Formats: sequence, C-alpha cells, structure tokens
Amino acid sequence: MADENLVLSLDSGDVVIKLRPDLAPGHVDRIKELVGEGFYNGVKFHRVIPGFMAQGGCPQGTGMGGSDKPDLKAEFNAEPHVRGVCSMARTSAPNSANSQFFICFDDARFLDKQYTVWGQVVSGMEHVDALPKGEPPAKPGAINKAEIVAA
Repeated sequence: MADENLVLSLDSGDVVIKLRPDLAPGHVDRIKELVGEGFYNGVKFHRVIPGFMAQGGCPQGTGMGGSDKPDLKAEFNAEPHVRGVCSMARTSAPNSANSQFFICFDDARFLDKQYTVWGQVVSGMEHVDALPKGEPPAKPGAINKAEIVAA
C-alpha cells in the first residue's frame, strides 16, 4: 500500500502528517475512516499547552467527547513522543482512544509506551505552533478541513 498523509488545513496553513500504519494500523484506519466522513472538519483544538502539545478531535470542543464509533484497543509502541509526533488521546483506561489526538510541540517522552503514536508531522509544524494557547483557548484554532492524500 502506498504511503498516505493526513493534511489538516488550519487558518495559518496546512499541516502534513505522515500516517504510520506500521506502528498503529487500527488507529490509522480509524483516523482515515473519520476523515472520510468529514468528522474532523470544523473541530477545534481545545487544549493547547505551550512546550507540550496541541489536542483536538472532540466534536463538542470540550475534550469530553468522541465519535459514535467504539473505542480503540491500545496499540502502544516504542516510537518516542518528540516534536511533531501525533498520538491518540485517551482517558486513564488504556483502551479508550476514540477520535481525539494530540501533536507534540516538544519532547514528551514521559508519554512513551502509554499512548498510541500513529503519525509524524512532515511539514507545517509552524502552523501547529501558531495555534491559540489555553485549556481551552479563548478563541480556539480549528481544523478547517482534513483530508487523506497520497504521500
């Protein structure tokens, strides 16, 4: 299968994320399924912590919601949580990832092997850096459009 990228169109520009089905095939399939349904279009980054990460993927924009699909079985892997890594958010239950994800701003190695890494930003990280900060931000940045493209 050809490599695929997830492109998130933000107000400041496009973020291109290389999908890593070699690390987390179930999570990549879920993201592709949700993107195909337009689920992420208009969804806000509700938690943006400088030096840590930007989190989005909650349809309510609160961090409390997900898709109507069943939660995913964890696919924890040894990929390090460093700048540009994309990983799935979850509750304290390991198998609770659904639609929310985060993009690391910086080294967050304390998350290694506890969260499922499924992608890596290959261009446009400056647009993630430019997202409004806060938990939640006063005026959150949003994914204007998400699409899957051939790499």
